[in-house]
Amino acid sequence: MSLAGKFAASAVSTTRFTTNVSHAAARAVSGAGIAPSIKGEQSSFRSSSAATSAGVSTTNYTAMPTLLKQQRFMSGFAAGPGTTKIPSFADYTKERSGDSSRAFTYFMLGASGAVLTGAAQSSVHGFLTNMAASADVLAMAKTEIDLSSIPLGKTVTVKWRGKPVFVKHRTQEEIDDANSVNLKSLPDPQDDASRVQTPEWVVLVGICTHLGCVPTTDSGDYGGWYCPCHGSHYDVSGRIRKGPAPLNMEVPEYIIEGEKLTVG
Repeated sequence: MSLAGKFAASAVSTTRFTTNVSHAAARAVSGAGIAPSIKGEQSSFRSSSAATSAGVSTTNYTAMPTLLKQQRFMSGFAAGPGTTKIPSFADYTKERSGDSSRAFTYFMLGASGAVLTGAAQSSVHGFLTNMAASADVLAMAKTEIDLSSIPLGKTVTVKWRGKPVFVKHRTQEEIDDANSVNLKSLPDPQDDASRVQTPEWVVLVGICTHLGCVPTTDSGDYGGWYCPCHGSHYDVSGRIRKGPAPLNMEVPEYIIEGEKLTVG
């Protein structure tokens, strides 16, 4: 017999042997009253034991876990869809988001307040700087007069803060006349001593208290000043004696130091 024929005969013999073994195993299992089952491990094990006791050597394929058994086995370790509970951090995220939003709001408010404060400070500083008097304005705020240049009985007019100021060097007769006036007869009662610092010098703002005209010097019924606008008469102390003017002429702030008079 050729080599190919021997190989074919061997294959047929092997197939017959395998078939006979399978049939013998099946008869042994049936004779033992055991029905093979693929639903549980115990049934498969009993079938395999019975076949072994019958003296049949066979491979127990029914003892291998089936797909159903694999799924049941795997279900103990891997949860199916919808059974896993994933923790939620929504509350923490929401709180953190709210805190961040509030922090940003506070930061913006603080920054805006700082900017507005700086702008207001700069504006106020600039306003005060512009409002501050310059050197020439301060110089005009005060006026100095040399009293030695004013003869006895004469009056000079100087300018102070845009207003005329009368400075009169009074005689003793004029001083006595001013002190002899009955205060009750005056429209605006004031004694002479309250309107002068030294008896011989009278310093007045040269504006009529009626409507603001400038009175003329050394004139009128009382030897002092007369307002030509509406006929008001002032004496040598600058007090109103007759006419529509309601008040005495104003006495400005001044200082006499020796022969120097400083107004303002």
